[in-house]
Amino acid sequence: MTVSGKAPAPADEAAPPAAKPPRRGRLVPYWLLLPGILWLLVFFALPLVYQASTSVQTGSLEEGYKVTWHFATYWDALGDYWPQFLRSVLYAGAATVLCLLLGYPLAYLIAFRAGRWRNLILVLVIAPFFTSFLIRTLAWKTILADGGPVVGALNSLHILDVTSWLGATEGDRVLATPLAVVCGLTYNFLPFMILPLYTSLERIDGRLHEAAGDLYARPSTTFRKVTFPLSMPGVVSGTLLTFIPAAGDYVNADLLGSTDTRMVGNVIQTQFLRILDYPTAAALSFILMAAILFMVTFYIRKSGTEDLV
Repeated sequence: MTVSGKAPAPADEAAPPAAKPPRRGRLVPYWLLLPGILWLLVFFALPLVYQASTSVQTGSLEEGYKVTWHFATYWDALGDYWPQFLRSVLYAGAATVLCLLLGYPLAYLIAFRAGRWRNLILVLVIAPFFTSFLIRTLAWKTILADGGPVVGALNSLHILDVTSWLGATEGDRVLATPLAVVCGLTYNFLPFMILPLYTSLERIDGRLHEAAGDLYARPSTTFRKVTFPLSMPGVVSGTLLTFIPAAGDYVNADLLGSTDTRMVGNVIQTQFLRILDYPTAAALSFILMAAILFMVTFYIRKSGTEDLV
């Protein structure tokens, strides 16, 4: 009771109702999204629809192409070029594994041990982006040239004997072999693995490592039980950013490989630019996209994390 003898008004009645934002204010987020949506429609959705219609056309460049819903093009393309599809998956998978094995220790070093050298090492990681993709790949032709220091060192260590037995190289030659293509893919896409790993590792609270040490956990146990599980978003992101472009790449196989190391990207390029068989090229592109989408979906579900960095 108050001095006047009246009970105070309830809090919800005393507070004035919150004013609703004006209609224009509610539409601001949608207007901000509009440029991005238009960009995706014009430069992604429309070309995708056009390529889908091209894949079911028949005809020739002289007579013109017409949509006849000829889905047999997909079966013919897959039947004729399935070795290139398999080779693309194997090469991209090998490059992704190598990038993970090389990139994780470096990302760990940058996140936890680099100290004042962290920014410098990060600059060195992205330094390859300062030059074009083509120049970086051509540099590997010099690095892996016959009679060069790299090939000579591999010969002296008898490593090429092992890789030849595995079918990755041919005798004393590294260029124009699967090993050269995988090396080029690994080098060109390694930064895409390191940066997500570093971002994920940097987010880990250092007190968790201290707590594991207080519980007498060994460093290996701390890494296995704490560090690696918490870095899984970076592992998933890095492997996806490496595998997806590597599977569709054609530059490395073209410059560092041979006709026996052609990937599906090389076939698509040839069909589009040389043979001018647009329906087959479009069908190959959609088969590759569907295969990668299926593998990525399966991989994300099996990885046990959907929190990508």
